[in-house]
Amino acid sequence: MSTTPAYALITVKITDSEAFKAYMAAAPASIAACGGEYLVRGGAFETVEGDWNPARITVLRFPSMERAKAWYHGDAYTQARGFRAGATEYFNVTLVEGYAPV
Repeated sequence: MSTTPAYALITVKITDSEAFKAYMAAAPASIAACGGEYLVRGGAFETVEGDWNPARITVLRFPSMERAKAWYHGDAYTQARGFRAGATEYFNVTLVEGYAPV
């Protein structure tokens, strides 16, 4: 198993904040169960170059790409995803392996 951390980069536009609360209550336990942690969770941001302008950004760190994939495809997060159905205009998730200097 890799010891290089991996990150989940998430962009979302919430359209029903009341319905989204159930997802926000369920997701943290699924993340923690795979060794993940929140680095960014919807804080203020500023696009300083380019035209990328998501409504909300979340960044998660996992111990490895394997653990990040286990989180995303796992039963707990699959259930959490169901809670946000119809509550967002978009919800994008990209998993990326971190930098490991040689």
